[in-house]
Order: sequence, then C-alpha cells, then structure tokens
Amino acid sequence: MKKSVLYALLVPGLLFLTVFMVIPIVLTIGSTFYHDGSVTLEGYTHFLGDPYFLKILLTTLEVSVITTLLCVVLGFPTAYYISRLKARRKGILLALAIFPLLTSPVVRSFSWMIILGRKGLVNNAIVGMGLSDKPLDLLYTPVSIVIGLTHLFLPMMIISLVGVLENIDGDLFRAAQSLGASKWSAFRRIIFPLAVPGLVIGGVLVFVGSLTAYTTPALLGGKQRVISTFLYQNAMTLNDWFMASVIATIMIVITFIVVAAMNKTANKLNPKG
Repeated sequence: MKKSVLYALLVPGLLFLTVFMVIPIVLTIGSTFYHDGSVTLEGYTHFLGDPYFLKILLTTLEVSVITTLLCVVLGFPTAYYISRLKARRKGILLALAIFPLLTSPVVRSFSWMIILGRKGLVNNAIVGMGLSDKPLDLLYTPVSIVIGLTHLFLPMMIISLVGVLENIDGDLFRAAQSLGASKWSAFRRIIFPLAVPGLVIGGVLVFVGSLTAYTTPALLGGKQRVISTFLYQNAMTLNDWFMASVIATIMIVITFIVVAAMNKTANKLNPKG
C-alpha cells in the first residue's frame, strides 16, 4: 500500500481530533489571556497568589502522587505474577483485574462511603477490637480520596505492566542468577529496567487520571476540595468561566510537565530504550 493512501487514512481521525479536541483546547487556553476586553495575566496571578487556591492545587498534586505510588507498589508485584503464568490462568486473573473497570465510579465511590463511614465496616472493626474509643474520621478526607482513586486506577497500572513484563524473556533472569547474581540484583538490573516503559505508561495514566478525576473526589472528599471539583464549582456554581478556563489550563500544563518528567526519568533508568 502506497504511503499516500496510508496518510489519507489518517485524515478522518486527525480531522476529528482537531475539531473536537485541539481547537477547543486552544480556544480555552487563549481565553485565559483575554479578559474584560484586554490582554491580561490576571487569572494566573490571582490563582497563584491566593493561598486557598494554592492549597487546593498542592492537595491535588499530593493525592495524585500518593495514588500513583500506591498503584506502582500494589500493581508491579501483581503484574509480575500474572505475566509469569500460563495463558489460561493469566487470562482469568487479567479478567479479574479488569473487572472493576466495568463498574461505574459512582457505584465504587458509594461502596467506599459505606466501608469508610463513621458506622462503616472499618470503624466498626476498629471500635470492636478496642483500637479506638470512637469512630475515626476516615471519610471526606484526602485519605479516602486516595483509597478511592487507587481502587479506580489500579487496573490500568496492572494492564500496562503486564503487557511489558510478559515480553521479558525469563531466561534473562535465570542467566543472571547462573552468573552469580542474587534474585534481588537480577530483578533490579534486568527486570526493572526493561519494565520502565510499562511503569511510565501506567504512571502517566494513573497520575493524569487522579489529577482530573471528578466523581470519586466529589463523593469521597466532601468539602475537601481538589482541582477538578474546584473547576466544577467555578464553572457550574459560580458561573465564573474565566477562572474555570484558567484552572483547566493549569491542569493541562501540569499534565504536559508530568509526561515530560516521566519520559526523562525513563530515559535515565533505561538509556538504551
């Protein structure tokens, strides 16, 4: 097939993305520099100069980073175990890992509200075992948001890692051991560097998803604001679309910075690609 034909096949997709994604993003970003009939940076100076706004941004970044790290810690061993299994058992466990994605985030969030509430399963167990005289405030905190987001995005991390780990030849690990390397040393020098692409993809998916998620923080966070719920409040409650556009632009910039940082880190961890 000629290259001209292949390029022609890209036109419908590129046209769709341009009209429904690129142009709206450009217009949104452009609107943040034009307010009340003049070019201005007032939106950004107001956001970055307000301690309340900065606290919301820092809370969001903290929640996103912790969620990403938890997904790596929980997802890597799980993905490595699944990748070493035979096809049938691997398929069953992958289906179980993917199954939570088939459930609405609203349903999952309400489930965690029941589990983490003052009269929920966790608090009933804590009080019943005598670990505390009164129920703990677990719900409507950053902790509850992290738990909900980890449950939400862990399958993405597992899927990203399994796809990379299953293509790593097990003979490499055994060869390293035969040459005197310990299991930990073989894992650190062979398996981990080769798994970096999966970690980068999974990390980006989890971090960006946690940064922009709305339903789970809105239900499990309560009055605890994150940047996505703050954006919704400005747009739908306060009808301040200018500030909502500023917040959206900041989220886009953070996303690009994180992707660039993770790619740079991946190149350092695995310089040979």
